[in-house]
Amino acid sequence: MPGAKLRNLKASAGAKNALMLLVTKQPNLQKSAECSASELTVLQVTNIKTGLPPRFRRRRFPRPRTMIQFRLGGWKDTVYTNQEMGNRIFHTKGVTKVYHTGSIDVHALRGVNAEVFESEFTVLLGASGSGKSTFLNILGGLDNTTAGQVWFKEQELTSMSERGLTRYRRNHVGFVFQFYNLVPSLTARENVALVTEIARDPMPPEEALERVGLAHRLDHFPAEMSGGEQQRVAIARAIAKRPEVLLCDEPTGALDSKTGVQVLEALERVNEDLGTTTVVITHNAGIRKMAHRVIY
Repeated sequence: MPGAKLRNLKASAGAKNALMLLVTKQPNLQKSAECSASELTVLQVTNIKTGLPPRFRRRRFPRPRTMIQFRLGGWKDTVYTNQEMGNRIFHTKGVTKVYHTGSIDVHALRGVNAEVFESEFTVLLGASGSGKSTFLNILGGLDNTTAGQVWFKEQELTSMSERGLTRYRRNHVGFVFQFYNLVPSLTARENVALVTEIARDPMPPEEALERVGLAHRLDHFPAEMSGGEQQRVAIARAIAKRPEVLLCDEPTGALDSKTGVQVLEALERVNEDLGTTTVVITHNAGIRKMAHRVIY
């Protein structure tokens, strides 16, 4: 749980909601599904340095950094996590988007109210044409609302100028699209370096590629890589500038199921290792199993 800010956990509604997500994902805590965040009381938060429980000692993913003891409804239990118990990072109110095509108005979004919390892995699930990509583009500052408001932390995106939105995208957001958008004449390392050259605090391209399992492909060109490898290069490029938010638009849509799993595992590792708030939109209901929360 690197860089976690847990001092205000007991008082933070966002943190309580985030903890509820963790609790309800525990297979041995099925009772929690019948409770709400209002019934949750955090009893103690402990940073783990030694004495890791046996069931965590041989896990391939990062060791849990925090033990949280809580009371939910009429019972007590403990959850272990390496996730940040974060505050609200996105908040939308009454978001509406209408596209005008001649005499026809197409309503892509109608009064959407939503929240995304820090370090969550959130899936936006819906059929094609339901407005998922439009909503993601609005969160990323790529599109404007027709009505309604959007906040990133305490900043209202819907009141920002184009220059302000450009700074927001450059400094805070990483994008992963269905199509990889790699430069064919550049190697994997060079494609990632395009972002690191303009970022404020970038990670080395080699580290970004290693995090998605491509340390052995640094000097390969896109044409020399499979579709799944190209998508993982795109993920490495997105995370190399250390964004607070990673927005993914159908990242497995152009891939077969086996390759798609590899891409999703790379996204999950980024969320777990770096604590990056990750939002994935998809029409594939199977992906919801890996989410902390699903928004329909």
